[in-house]
Amino acid sequence: MLGVFRRADLPRGVRPVTLALWHVADPGNVGALLRSAAAFGAGVALSDGCADPTGPKALRASMGALFRVPLAAFDEPAGRRVALVPRGGTPLHEVELGGDVVFVLGAERQGLPPEVLARCDVQASIPQTGDAESLNVAMAGTVALYELARRSSDFARQ
Repeated sequence: MLGVFRRADLPRGVRPVTLALWHVADPGNVGALLRSAAAFGAGVALSDGCADPTGPKALRASMGALFRVPLAAFDEPAGRRVALVPRGGTPLHEVELGGDVVFVLGAERQGLPPEVLARCDVQASIPQTGDAESLNVAMAGTVALYELARRSSDFARQ
């Protein structure tokens, strides 16, 4: 199979819920986050330094979500910016998530730099009971989207 598309024809724009990715370089993680965004009705915003979402590995991991999820520049989405950090943040289930929400996720190894954290409204961590150092960035983004959806009465009725 071969597909041909124009980058200009990919969905662009922002949604009320967005995953903002800072230097996420692994194309598999970018693709998986696109797939999660599609599952929960979110958009994705990419910084410079992120993997190309149209690359073969990202496209394969997205399972076609690239053609349904709107893409934006990292700073485009407005709303409450929630930085996901591996530890030391407010437990995610305690964070106010009303209105437009932008979950900010960092690079796989370095996380979010201080200048990006300073532009966020809150730092949140996903509580873990095991001995893993942290969650994979794609898993953390998916858990955050699920937590937001879980609080929605529309989601609970499905």
